[in-house]
Amino acid sequence: MGIVTHTCRDLEQIGLGTISSMFVLETVYTAPLEAVDAATEAHVTWLNALYEHGVFLASGRKRPRDGGVILAVTEDRARIEEITANDPFVKAGVCTYRITEFVATKTAPVLARYRETLA
Repeated sequence: MGIVTHTCRDLEQIGLGTISSMFVLETVYTAPLEAVDAATEAHVTWLNALYEHGVFLASGRKRPRDGGVILAVTEDRARIEEITANDPFVKAGVCTYRITEFVATKTAPVLARYRETLA
């Protein structure tokens, strides 16, 4: 439970300002599934905290199960790098992240507040 408490405290300390960037976060497992499974409870608690803070919009396992994908919004790339570094999967050494920033010019109506207009 110590990882989760630390992660939630980190979220409070870094704060979440104006949302201006959208990201696709792809995890790739770097350890056997047994090791991933051992860290999953802490990872899910971490995910839940970020959903509560409005950072994560959707997430799930890839098929085949060799990692996962998260759709996220935050101020900038530095912030998302800081957030992903606190993932219990990363701290346990069971995954790496590939972070892709993109400009969401089209969205479903429910995500309209995240749309950007190209200059």
